[in-house]
Amino acid sequence: MLQIRTPYLIFLGDAHDQLAGKTGVGIAEWRRDWCVGQLRLPGCQADAGLADLTLEQAAEQGAKTLLIGTTVRGGRINEAWQQLMVRALELGMDIASGLHDRVGDLPAVREAAALFHRTIHDVRTPEGNFPIGTGIRRAGKRVLTVGTDCSIGKMYTGLALDRDMKAGGMNATFRATGQTGILIAGSGIPLDAVVADFIAGAVEMLCPANAPDHWDVVEGQATVLHPSYAGVTVGLVMGAQPDALVMVHAPDRPTMRGLGARPVPGIAETIAAHEACARITNPAAKVIGISLNTSKMDEGAAMAEIARTADRFGMPTIDPARTGCGLIVDVLKGM
Repeated sequence: MLQIRTPYLIFLGDAHDQLAGKTGVGIAEWRRDWCVGQLRLPGCQADAGLADLTLEQAAEQGAKTLLIGTTVRGGRINEAWQQLMVRALELGMDIASGLHDRVGDLPAVREAAALFHRTIHDVRTPEGNFPIGTGIRRAGKRVLTVGTDCSIGKMYTGLALDRDMKAGGMNATFRATGQTGILIAGSGIPLDAVVADFIAGAVEMLCPANAPDHWDVVEGQATVLHPSYAGVTVGLVMGAQPDALVMVHAPDRPTMRGLGARPVPGIAETIAAHEACARITNPAAKVIGISLNTSKMDEGAAMAEIARTADRFGMPTIDPARTGCGLIVDVLKGM
């Protein structure tokens, strides 16, 4: 399992807008206390709201990892970036990246890492060997975020739940299953890169037996009703053995991501599908709340939709960015 050293120096490169630096910006939002600053090249239009530092300044302030928080124009890591990475390794930093291009495949960077005894974390590449899932019940409690589609807010909901559970005095740990979540958490397993036979076992390893009052907050992936990505989701749901699930939905999304005109399935049928899957390894599993992603709606419309959904399904309904997760945390406290 990945273990990334903190604190981070967030590298935003020459990102042409805020969205191009979304990984770094997201890490600064959720884990600001893990960041010593940001490094931006001339022309960079992204800003994580951190102090601008050079590599040398960051090293003096204790940075342990240069974290690549931006995308690469044209899909290739240019020479200037490679020189910067080599210097970071020389200064004692590791490198962590969620890019499609593997930093570890760059000869100069790989050789420098070996020379200076530093680590390169390409977080889209799983590390270590994973067992086959057993489905054997284990101690501790787990809440899993699931959804009606992929890229809909499951990670954000999980992080918000983890934050609000801890604020409420609960014993909780966020368990990351995707590259951005791993970079925010500092550890995790990129499930979409695990060989299919071992996905459930990898999740069992990610959230093992724990104290009876401990909650693992497991980051969801895709949905069991997505024809392209359900294979990962089914393994995740069974391996997590969730006691509770939180259904994530975007009310204004008409079609499933990457599937043309295929409509997003309804909340009710998605709840039924995920509960059926989860109950194979935990017969008591149930959806205990709904998280709506209303980021593209105005305040009035969003709050009205939250109220309608809560009334329709008779369960706590939130938008973590607008309302916080208190209503769902209260349910978890009683479980």
